[in-house]
Amino acid sequence: MPGARVGGVSHVRTGCGHRPPERARRAQMKIGIIGAGNIGGNLTRRLTALGHDVSVANSRGPETLTALAKETGATPVRVEEAARGAQVVVVTVPLKAVPDLPSGLLDGAADDAAVIDTGNYYPQRDGRIAAVEDDGLTESRWTERHLGHPVIKAFNGTYAQDILDRHRPAGDPGRMALPVAGDDPAAKARVRALIEELGFDTVDSGGIDDSWRQQPGTPVYGLQAGVDEVTKALAEASPERPADFRG
Repeated sequence: MPGARVGGVSHVRTGCGHRPPERARRAQMKIGIIGAGNIGGNLTRRLTALGHDVSVANSRGPETLTALAKETGATPVRVEEAARGAQVVVVTVPLKAVPDLPSGLLDGAADDAAVIDTGNYYPQRDGRIAAVEDDGLTESRWTERHLGHPVIKAFNGTYAQDILDRHRPAGDPGRMALPVAGDDPAAKARVRALIEELGFDTVDSGGIDDSWRQQPGTPVYGLQAGVDEVTKALAEASPERPADFRG
């Protein structure tokens, strides 16, 4: 997709200088966001606007997140602290950075925490990952094994700007749908409910071993469409990784 990557890599945010009026709502859930790039930053903006208690971290330290914290009311923390007490944890870092995340990262999260993986494998950025290319692991299964916790794959094919601009009320004919994959039914239900609260419909794309259906190069990746079109695109996906996404 020329000029724009999805999954929080290089889609630039513009305009969003005013907080929506729903910002004043009482916090509903504690959410930790690890990674403050395009996807992580815009999820921070929207989730705080909805009244959630958001902690956000990046690899450079909380002192680099003061502007985002001032804008949104989120709490900047160290990576090791981001999941503490969180009911939802969003891991939105380049795939190559996943093995470098602190061990025990999720130890302090709520017992039933849902962990969202927004990541994509881009060999040109991440280097060749044999477990993905040779052993056939899906990107999120590989991430899950490094984290030591089940994950829900979501937002990986979503333009970061759409999180700010394309949310719509339920029933709106222009409301987009996002695919969601995962093995834990309760965690998946929580993530789908959160995405719907953000203003998007969802489509269950199966378990983590099925999440190749929404990886880069598939018909649903970057698709800005509703439930029917997203469902059709998932069904048309091939498990063969396109040449552009192989190392």
